[in-house]
Amino acid sequence: MTLLVVIADDERLVCASLRMVLAGEGHEVVGEAADGGRAVELARALRPDLVLMDVRMPVMNGIEATRRITAADPAVKVLILTTFDLDEYVYAGLRAGATGFLLKDVPPRELVAAIEVVAAGEALLAPPIARRLIADFVCRAPAPRNPSVLDSLTRREIEVLELVARGLSNREIMANLHVTLSTVKAHMGKLLQKLVLQP
Repeated sequence: MTLLVVIADDERLVCASLRMVLAGEGHEVVGEAADGGRAVELARALRPDLVLMDVRMPVMNGIEATRRITAADPAVKVLILTTFDLDEYVYAGLRAGATGFLLKDVPPRELVAAIEVVAAGEALLAPPIARRLIADFVCRAPAPRNPSVLDSLTRREIEVLELVARGLSNREIMANLHVTLSTVKAHMGKLLQKLVLQP
């Protein structure tokens, strides 16, 4: 299925590279924005499936643009793609309504797979970021706003959560639980949805 994508990035070379990667996988870039304000306008006018959003841009940053896009039309998904691996950006982006957060060093195939996952309505974070967020959640152990959230975890999700809290990588969790890497990533995605992105 062809996805309609808007790219919001103030670096022309990045936009051109992303356009080539997406076109090579059968997806269509319907617009490009060099600032957050223009990204909001394009999202409103073109109603893409997804906006690939940089964080640091002129006029309006990507966090504020994400907030405005998702508030105006929750059907438009936002995947933040940035150079900056800062927790403050991750939390702000998620609070603004982004359902994905990746770093620009992601391999092209993984980027396309992430775009497809986020466009389908799933949450996705770069693995190191997901591990940090879940470990932070476990360490702080805040009282969930919805008490049934922790009760909603499966036995396997609890096992994965415990291993994340001990600092294990995805590959170490895979070896520990004798499952595939894709299974670990699926569990991480579900944990993220249940614990971090809960309303």
